[in-house]
Amino acid sequence: MQEQLSKLEKELLLKLARLAIEDAVRGKSVKPLNLSQYPESLRAPGVTFVTLTRKGNLRGCIGALEAHQPLAEDVREHAIAAALSDYRFPPVREDELDDLEIEISRLTPPKPLLYQTPEELLSALRPHIDGVTLMDGFKRATFLPQVWEKLPDKERFLQHLCQKMGARPNLWHEKKLQVHTYQVEEFRESNLSTD
Repeated sequence: MQEQLSKLEKELLLKLARLAIEDAVRGKSVKPLNLSQYPESLRAPGVTFVTLTRKGNLRGCIGALEAHQPLAEDVREHAIAAALSDYRFPPVREDELDDLEIEISRLTPPKPLLYQTPEELLSALRPHIDGVTLMDGFKRATFLPQVWEKLPDKERFLQHLCQKMGARPNLWHEKKLQVHTYQVEEFRESNLSTD
């Protein structure tokens, strides 16, 4: 895992995400970041998922799997997209802002998981540690490590991930798919406010 972010760096990212969401939901233009005002760790390339919950229920989640921009920019981009562009939900409304909880997951670079049989794949998975990406041609889907909390059974986890990819639930068992794993550093507003 890359070096952990400090509490201050996490707070800065959560504040960036919150301000970007509030501006976007209110229809204001999001001002460009002056990256020179941020620590090097937030200017370096990074990749994240931003998850929004409201009263304990998922309200949006958007991210990427490969770093292509500074970490601070990545967080802002995915925060706005989670609020306005997650196809599973209507855009966040202004009257929901106070009830939103923001969670950021910073991803490590993905690594291929090598296996030969479905049994080897199952034994190589590490619940609650690894995020998993499945690829079949141009189809691709991922679950963050946090999804293990809802789907702790490895077979069900893979079945749901195949469905998310738009494939049959047992595709992982029927053919060899490309599999990558990664870990996350996850933090949310409520955790930091109590530290």
